[in-house]
Amino acid sequence: MRLGVRPHSSCPDSRIGWLPGDAVLVDISDYLQRRGGVARTSHLEKAGFGRAAVRTAVASGRIVKSSRGVYAIPTANPLLQAMNQGGLLTCVSAAPIYGLWTLKSESALHICRSHPVRTLGVVEHGRPKHPRHGWLPVVGLADVLLHSMRCLPELESLVLVQSATGRGDISPEFLYASCRGKRNGRARKLLDLVIPRADSVLEVLANTHFSRAGLRVRRHVLIPGVGEVDFLIEECLVVETDGSTHFEPRSVKKDQRRNNRSILGGYLVLRYYYEDVVYTPDAMVAEVLAVLKLRGRGVFPAGPADGGDEDA
Repeated sequence: MRLGVRPHSSCPDSRIGWLPGDAVLVDISDYLQRRGGVARTSHLEKAGFGRAAVRTAVASGRIVKSSRGVYAIPTANPLLQAMNQGGLLTCVSAAPIYGLWTLKSESALHICRSHPVRTLGVVEHGRPKHPRHGWLPVVGLADVLLHSMRCLPELESLVLVQSATGRGDISPEFLYASCRGKRNGRARKLLDLVIPRADSVLEVLANTHFSRAGLRVRRHVLIPGVGEVDFLIEECLVVETDGSTHFEPRSVKKDQRRNNRSILGGYLVLRYYYEDVVYTPDAMVAEVLAVLKLRGRGVFPAGPADGGDEDA
């Protein structure tokens, strides 16, 4: 939601301001919270908070003065760090602002500055080439993704890109067009790993590992009597990737019953969890290959000839 401006004189109390669009009055700390937790004096004044209101809020501890002309709610905040460093958040540091998937928490601050200075704990990126965020000290989504592809390890960047493209926030074609030239070969290879649909971080990672192992993989396959499964490998092995919600008692029972129906339908079934997919993917792939090898030797009966219809 983009916040607009109301003249200060319209506020009956200088301790509160307007949240335009909703036509409601808000407290200064609430206003900051809705803007990512940080704002400059000029933004506060435009929202209707006078200097007296700001001083009162600072004195009460509801907000803090971070640096000259910058105020924030009193919590650790990368946005505040970016403003204090005179830059814009980007790469993995900006991922939470856009609701992007991430694999790991990043201790370093990734920013863009017009005049980069070597700073401990700060990763500098090139100047943004696309429109920045509407009001926060953050580069635009396109620059966040492009910077990540040139900065982060491949799979860490892939999950950011997959989550943005999967939601339709940005198209792979646009990113490809922004990655022309020999120096962007690594970024284009990463974009080749993006799939039309991934419902979780685990799904996009597992798909990458299975495909690189040379396996025939179909995703989101509808199996009669079972429902949609995450992966059908070599038309005989169902592989499911389970997140934290699958540990709930009702989900465990549901998953086990799906396993039973899959086996009764002639399919083999393997299930993997976050630790398997993220931390030990080689072991996961080795198990899949071992099961397929056993089936090839006749240890398991032949599966169905047709694995169902792929929805995506």
